[in-house]
Amino acid sequence: MSPSDPTPPPSRRFGMIAGAAALLLLGWLFGASLWVLAAIAAALVIVINRFLASTWTNCSIASRAGGDAELKVGEILPVDVSITNQSRVPVFWLLVEDLLPRWATVHDPPTLEVDGDRVAVLLLWPGQTHHLKYQIKCRRRGYFQIGPTVLETGDLMGLYRRYRVGAQPQYVTVLPKVVELTDYEIGSRRPMGEIRMRDNVMEDPTRLRGIRRWEPGDPMRRVHWSATARTGVLHSKVYEPSSIAGATLVVDLHCDTNPVRNEPIRTDLAITTAVSIANSLHEQSQPFALISNGRDAADRIRQEGWSGDHRVRDHARQSAQMLEASDRIRPVVVDLGRGAVHLQQLRRTLARLERTDAMSLGQLLTETESRISSETTLIAIFQMASEETLSALIGFSRRGRAVAAIINTFDINDYGALAGPLIAANIPTFHLAAEGGIAELCRSVHLRTA
Repeated sequence: MSPSDPTPPPSRRFGMIAGAAALLLLGWLFGASLWVLAAIAAALVIVINRFLASTWTNCSIASRAGGDAELKVGEILPVDVSITNQSRVPVFWLLVEDLLPRWATVHDPPTLEVDGDRVAVLLLWPGQTHHLKYQIKCRRRGYFQIGPTVLETGDLMGLYRRYRVGAQPQYVTVLPKVVELTDYEIGSRRPMGEIRMRDNVMEDPTRLRGIRRWEPGDPMRRVHWSATARTGVLHSKVYEPSSIAGATLVVDLHCDTNPVRNEPIRTDLAITTAVSIANSLHEQSQPFALISNGRDAADRIRQEGWSGDHRVRDHARQSAQMLEASDRIRPVVVDLGRGAVHLQQLRRTLARLERTDAMSLGQLLTETESRISSETTLIAIFQMASEETLSALIGFSRRGRAVAAIINTFDINDYGALAGPLIAANIPTFHLAAEGGIAELCRSVHLRTA
């Protein structure tokens, strides 16, 4: 017999009946029949209540409609959990709660805004099904665990209480918002690319812009011989500057440099900036990549998961919640690529990123240097930076890499303190104060360095 089976085997039932008969006989022989009857009645009450608690627990089945979903910021997720009584015994009370991450409901406005009741006390008749329905409005990007459903029931006298996890959770990915950039003019240091630049140290000999009169110092290979023959005067070719506009986006999500007091505003702003730049590069058919020291929530769930059948409701709630600890230090990397599929992969990865204390930005740059393409611009997005991080960025620039920095801070003084060493090393910087500045971001960086 399984531990959850409320019906004892025939031999056990016969033993219980024989024991009750023996007690009655002893009571009749010694004149204590009433006390024995009272004891038997109390025992029957305990057995019946235990039977009801076990039966109600096992016969209450919860199931969730729908599976994992992918939404955009502002969209609404309908949630439908059905609870069915599969026995012939009515369930007189059943407490049902569909769990949500607590951190997603504490802000004002909350990250996940609930419309409807996700907690209910039910009375279920035999074969009856009740639907627990509510809606969730997703106000910010993230990776969220909806559920599981925790069931609590017991007997009528409160002698026994049972708790267990019902319907399994579903996972919702809320994609970050994309801001259309006015223009993108950050080029790498590799000439002869697909994108025309306003200014470049080296001109692209494959792009002829026009001709002009020859000037002393012009090399002979630039002479336009056809124009020279027609006019009898030397003319030189004028080329357009061009470059590859691809980028490797480096997003810092370390806890020390992304303090709690700025959450979730600044982290979401960095994510929105990264996905907006990637979207602009996609529209230009340019390559892009992502590197971050953040934590992938989906990977954490796969590694640690959730568990479930408990006798204490608090334990059931805690085990069903998304775990918040992770000691993994492997960086999150989306390799260089192009196209809509690659953009969607990068967008999903950015949606799931969380802050972590595993690896600083300086350590991340050192660890992943071999995976950063020399044909793209390294664009670092961060709130705060240590001397180690600034030295790593300056080192990349001195080794011939194209580097740009986006400093994600509201205070202009904080920006100036971080931007000074980078500007001195000829690294273009940009002050990202609010979401309204993202549209002009990459254009402003270029004009500043022109």
